[in-house]
Amino acid sequence: MSLELQPEQIRQALQGITIPPQPQVMVDLQLEQLAPDPSLKVIAQLISQDPGLAGALLKLVNAPCFGLANRITSIQRAVNLLGINSVVNLINAQSIKSEMSDETIVTLNRFWDTAQDVAETCLTLAKRTGYQAPDEAYALGLFHNCGIPLMLGRFPHYMEVLEEAYGRVGPERRVVDTENHYFNTNHAVVGYYTARSWRLPAHVAEAISNHHNAHRIFVDGDASSVPMKNLLAILKMAEHICGCYRVLGNQAQDAEWNLVSNQVLDYIGLSEYDFDMLKNNILEMGLGHIHF
Repeated sequence: MSLELQPEQIRQALQGITIPPQPQVMVDLQLEQLAPDPSLKVIAQLISQDPGLAGALLKLVNAPCFGLANRITSIQRAVNLLGINSVVNLINAQSIKSEMSDETIVTLNRFWDTAQDVAETCLTLAKRTGYQAPDEAYALGLFHNCGIPLMLGRFPHYMEVLEEAYGRVGPERRVVDTENHYFNTNHAVVGYYTARSWRLPAHVAEAISNHHNAHRIFVDGDASSVPMKNLLAILKMAEHICGCYRVLGNQAQDAEWNLVSNQVLDYIGLSEYDFDMLKNNILEMGLGHIHF
């Protein structure tokens, strides 16, 4: 049984951080709404492709008014709980109020494409490695870089700095260190607070906060929580497979992965050969092919 919410309740619940939804996803959702018999399954699949919409949905369903015992990360379950009317009101509330420039859309496509691809790859890796909460792995993949469009909205030349940051990664320098130098903040910190505002589980938010801190966590033996480490290991494998260093960082080599790959694979229990086989299998499935 779903709890139907009114537009004003949704507006109040969604005040705060907003990430622009992908225009094509919004078009597809509007078309599905106009169908004679809109499908909650189709709507959930479309929402799960977009970090902004999915974050807004989870923030709403995890709100105190629902009284859920545990915070959820499953988009399909959230849609089922809210019901068609509330989900339609949510979509309408999240519609872009003003048109984005072509340049902004092109830049954000790099974010949107990696978010969806990394999410699907995280889900596949979670299932293949026996992780018990694949929905959480998907959510982390979808949301881990949610700070990027927010940084871009505040700092017009942010993507240039991000590319520089990826190019300067080494044992003593993280991606976020370069961002901190220019902006006194970084997309991982912004993403963490966004995840908290969306009421995601704490260990998912912590993984977002630390996703460019893997060297300290895995190589230096940081005593971080096991749930967060499990998610972070899956994410780093997925980022490498999907080539985030190339699409977002405009780099030919994955310096982050080169630093932590041995420790991450040891933690997961995979040999380099096993990982290469798994990587090739995922690529053959059509995942990981992001063009830039």
